[in-house]
Amino acid sequence: MGSLPQVTDTPSPCSETGQGSFLYDARGRDMTTASPRSSRRVLAKLSSSGDFMQWHQATVLHQCLSQTAVMLSLKRKWTPRNAFDLCSHCLMCVPRNLQITKEHFALYQQEITPREKVHERCKNICTPKDTFDRTLLHTHDKSRTDLEQVPKIFMKPDFALEDSLTFNAVLPWSHFSTAGGKGNRDAASSKLLQEKLSHYLDIVEVNIAHQISLRSEAFFHAMTSQHELQDYLRKTSQAVKLLREKISKIDKVMCEGSLRVLRLSLTRNNCIKAYNKLKLMATVHQTQPTVQLLLSTSEFVGALDLIATTQEVLQQELQGIHSFRHLGSQLCELEKLIDKMMIAEFSTYARNDLNRPLEDDCQILEEERLVSLVFGLLKQRKLNFYEIYGDEMIITAKNIIKQCVVNTVSQIEEIDTEVVVKLADQMRMMNFPQWFDLLKNIFSKFTIFLKRIKATLNTIRSVVFLVLDKNQKTRDLEDTLEKNSAKDSTVDTEVAYLTHEGMFISDAFSEGDLLPVAADTTSQRNTSPNSEPCSSDSVSEPECTTDSSSSKEQTSSSVTPGGVEMMISDDMKLTDLELVRLANNIQELLYNASDICHDRSVKFLMARAKDGFLEKLNSNEFVALSRLMEGFILDTEQICGRKSMSLRGALQSQANRFVNRFHEERKTKLSLLLDNERWKQAEVPAEFQDLVDSVSDGRISLPEKKTAATEERKPAEFLIVEGQKYATVGTVLLLIRIILEYCQCVDNIPSITTDMLTRLSDLLKYFNSRSCQLVLGAGALQVVGLKTITTKNLALSSRCLQLIVHYIPIIRAHFEARLQPKQFSMLRHFDHITKDYHDHIAEISAKLVAIMDSLFDKLLSKYEVKAPVPSACFRNICKQMAKMHEAIYDLLPEEQTQMLFLRINASYKLHLKRQLAHLNVVNDGGPLNGLVTSDVAFYTGNLQALKGLNNLDLNMAEIWEQKR
Repeated sequence: MGSLPQVTDTPSPCSETGQGSFLYDARGRDMTTASPRSSRRVLAKLSSSGDFMQWHQATVLHQCLSQTAVMLSLKRKWTPRNAFDLCSHCLMCVPRNLQITKEHFALYQQEITPREKVHERCKNICTPKDTFDRTLLHTHDKSRTDLEQVPKIFMKPDFALEDSLTFNAVLPWSHFSTAGGKGNRDAASSKLLQEKLSHYLDIVEVNIAHQISLRSEAFFHAMTSQHELQDYLRKTSQAVKLLREKISKIDKVMCEGSLRVLRLSLTRNNCIKAYNKLKLMATVHQTQPTVQLLLSTSEFVGALDLIATTQEVLQQELQGIHSFRHLGSQLCELEKLIDKMMIAEFSTYARNDLNRPLEDDCQILEEERLVSLVFGLLKQRKLNFYEIYGDEMIITAKNIIKQCVVNTVSQIEEIDTEVVVKLADQMRMMNFPQWFDLLKNIFSKFTIFLKRIKATLNTIRSVVFLVLDKNQKTRDLEDTLEKNSAKDSTVDTEVAYLTHEGMFISDAFSEGDLLPVAADTTSQRNTSPNSEPCSSDSVSEPECTTDSSSSKEQTSSSVTPGGVEMMISDDMKLTDLELVRLANNIQELLYNASDICHDRSVKFLMARAKDGFLEKLNSNEFVALSRLMEGFILDTEQICGRKSMSLRGALQSQANRFVNRFHEERKTKLSLLLDNERWKQAEVPAEFQDLVDSVSDGRISLPEKKTAATEERKPAEFLIVEGQKYATVGTVLLLIRIILEYCQCVDNIPSITTDMLTRLSDLLKYFNSRSCQLVLGAGALQVVGLKTITTKNLALSSRCLQLIVHYIPIIRAHFEARLQPKQFSMLRHFDHITKDYHDHIAEISAKLVAIMDSLFDKLLSKYEVKAPVPSACFRNICKQMAKMHEAIYDLLPEEQTQMLFLRINASYKLHLKRQLAHLNVVNDGGPLNGLVTSDVAFYTGNLQALKGLNNLDLNMAEIWEQKR
């Protein structure tokens, strides 16, 4: 279609000639009513005749008519759907690689060149632009004035003749009345109304045409290029058709075969997966019978693993399978049943393990069964199973004592079980040897009992620690994998995927390479013993597993201390804190077992001690009992690794009672001996000498029995202690034996060391104070009936005290070795006792000196210096000195005798000096001085003639007053 000359901003000829002016052609036809085709013929004639003014006006009218016709045509035919179809068709025909050159515009230039020339000529003929603008403004104002003539009702957006009110307003019924006499007038009114409406229509059409002419440039410009676009689209469509034909041939030749190979490969893989899926469904279908079979053989762990694996398969690979919709809930109920069965089985195992015969066999009962049960309970998080074992321990401990009592009573004929029904009463009828053997039997049973418990609990703890170790290794492995994955993520990889039928084509190539590797790193899904193995096909083999299941079912082999191998899977959902707490609770259970045995033993002891039986035991019996109990306590501490205080406390309580009775008995015995002691030197039996010799050799203990050789030996006069002779009384000999009994009791019962030390200190103090009362205080005169307390009694008492003082450091060292360092302060009792004994010995020596002092005072107060020489006074003094020496020489050591006589001589010199001063006798060489010197020489000679005093320095020159 050719391009019309562009005429813009040109007023319509109709508007210039007024409303009633019309344009006619050469034949006189109204061009405003002519069709577009006829108007084009008129334009051609005007152009050839050279009437350019008429041609211009006709051109403008032709444009208006053409525009009106086009709009009406568009209203009828040019719908948006048709436009969309045309555009889409044209766009499909346009080739993408079309190169636009000047040749493509040659035809267009040929058509448009003459028209452009005509257009240039028309521009010269047209009025100037300013005149044209004024004309256009005038036309616009006139059009607005004309439109104001049209009623406003026609301009409303909701104008519709279907509305009765609108219809009545436009066509009043009064104009169509058919009443008589008014017909001609009504006809005229109707005709006038018709002309008015026609006039309104003409105004509107003229304005519409004017508006179209103002906006026709862009529209007609688009219409001129429509044919060119259609040509381009047609060529493009042909090029696309040719390209598709070529691509179709290439597809058939090069791609169709390869794609079919890939499609078949994917189909094969899908078939393999479907086959393996069916095999997996068959395996899952056999889960319940397999679980029942495992439970029949008490394989709880295998049953739980199979249930867990099946549950995971149902939730992942077989999710949504309708036939298995109830299997999950059934497996959950079966799992709960297995929990109850495991708890019941563990209770039965604990009962059988603890109640089997207590022999010297500490082997674990059915260790594989125990390991399986513990592993299953841990898998199900039943972490309080050890409480069941603890309850069984209490019951078994009671039964052990009861059974031992029954067995022992049945062997004693003196006990009539029909008369005495209660076991406690039957036990109280036993004598000490029988009851002691019963207690020993109970302790031995309890020792075996604890060893069995320890072995069993150690096995349980080993399982817990193995699971804990497995958790640690799993965490280390995960950390390593995370580090490796972090390194791998830094490497850039490019993977291209080509999709076909919902699958990745790259999977078909890579799956065959990846599956063998996966087969090495994953485990088989079929854990049931009756399940069929997967196909030997390398492609289908790993299809029975999933990533999650393979990681969950990986197991590691571990060996318990008993040599039982067990498999630990990775699905033990227990934290390290829970496992450590469980291990501590199991260890605490072993401590509780020791406490239970001790508590039952204490009750057994208390039942026998109700009638004061234990308090009546002699020292040997109680020592034997104490040793037995101490041995059992040490055995249990060695087995369990912790001290139990209940039995030790009961032993301490009984030991305290024993110590009190022991001390009271010996103190009473010592009191009786002292009250009957006549303080005369006693003979020393050979057994006492042997006893003292053993102490000197470092053995502080009493002889077991008197030997025949000891009974045949004669008693000695003195007690030889480390080469020194000790004259002693019988009470002191027995006191030494009593002291050794205290020391030996401490050796036998270490727990009473402090009590024994206190009691022994009290005993030594009692002996010191009581002997002082009897000898120095002369209490023996009334108690024993002695006539007088002689110097021999005093010297013997002193020597006895010295003997006890000699043994105090030995006793102190003995107790010090058995005391704790914090108890060393108690040893000060021995220091106080030593001081008291030394003070007592010093008082006895002072008493001996005082006896002689009073004698000197009595005799020398009557001394007169006169013949004969020696005087009677000095002879009497020498006689008393000889008696004193005779009394004490065999009792006291020579050194003490010399020291004593030196003190006596000092007293003698003091009294003699005082008497000489009284008599006014001085050392002047006179007769009186000579007489005194003779008496003193007699005294000195007699005193030095005594045994052991020959070297005594008397220094008699001190009797004379020194000259000033």
